[in-house]
Amino acid sequence: MQPQQSIVRRKSRKIWVGSVPVGGDAPIAVQSMTNSDTHDVAATVAQIQALADAGADIVRVSVPTMEAAEAFRQIRAQVVLPLVADIHFDHKTALRVLEHGVDCLRINPGNIGKEERIRAVVDAARDRRVPIRIGVNAGSLERDLQRKYGEPTADALVESAMRHVEILDRLDFADFKVSVKASNVMMAVAAYRKIASQIEQPLHLGITEAGGLRSGTVKSALGIGTLLMEGIGDTLRVSLAADPVEEVKVGFDILRSLQLRSRGINFIACPSCSRQNFDVIATMNALEQRLEDVRVAMDVAVIGCYVNGPGEAREVEIGVTGAAPQNLIFIDGKPSHKVAAEALTDELERLIRERAAQKSRQAANTIARG
Repeated sequence: MQPQQSIVRRKSRKIWVGSVPVGGDAPIAVQSMTNSDTHDVAATVAQIQALADAGADIVRVSVPTMEAAEAFRQIRAQVVLPLVADIHFDHKTALRVLEHGVDCLRINPGNIGKEERIRAVVDAARDRRVPIRIGVNAGSLERDLQRKYGEPTADALVESAMRHVEILDRLDFADFKVSVKASNVMMAVAAYRKIASQIEQPLHLGITEAGGLRSGTVKSALGIGTLLMEGIGDTLRVSLAADPVEEVKVGFDILRSLQLRSRGINFIACPSCSRQNFDVIATMNALEQRLEDVRVAMDVAVIGCYVNGPGEAREVEIGVTGAAPQNLIFIDGKPSHKVAAEALTDELERLIRERAAQKSRQAANTIARG
């Protein structure tokens, strides 16, 4: 399925978070954050691995104390994925995780305190080629900005972020990214639009404290999706009060829906009605659960009847259209064979896995020849 209209991305400076490029012409990176106790090294490592298995490019870990920084050292030694240390105020903790191999610091330089402390952190990050993420949230704006604006606004978010940007500019440190998050979708979108025109650095997108799995997914899709369609955004996190693995899944769903990244199966499925010749909902639930491990990009259509089924099935790699007495399978847009409803889920899984294996082999051969 070919994109109908390509998105022109905002030009931004490319930085590196470990082995992952962010900004410039790099793919939009998907990030999540652990919610385990960082002091529990085994639990945190397990969660990072689960996020890696789900496809996360970068993981953020909270490091609130020096004890947590020592735990971070052990965590860093056991995982491959690039790690961002989330630090507030304490410059000594920032310096310690830099010694322990952190890939990015999430710290606002204006919150560190004295000039020598700020310079110490920035110089150490520069020496190790570690970028900094400036992260501004509507819920934690500076008191003077709260008094000035009366309440959180997009302008207040941007003014707060630019204070930290100006500090890094003054210290000639350009390898940073910025987020200006709010739980209010319209406020966040307005803030990102404004700051996108003021700096060249990459932007980390997110709707903070978006809510539970369902409501948070909707708010994030609206906010992040709107910005991505305008070409704004170089990395993202979907913030959900749910298993962090769900954040990664939703993040990739958003990118896949906008054809910005191709990873996993893009299902086109009807909501079902009385015309359906097989149970579409049960089939889709089973396929999504069974095929979560498939990372190869593929379009698959599951349509329950003959009204829209043939048209959708002709546009994808593998499709099925409901029909009586048996359902018709399409391969690469052409009718292939018929399958009874009771065997349909198993047959679709088989076909999808075979195609995924074939595409993986082709990709490996291409790399080998290159």
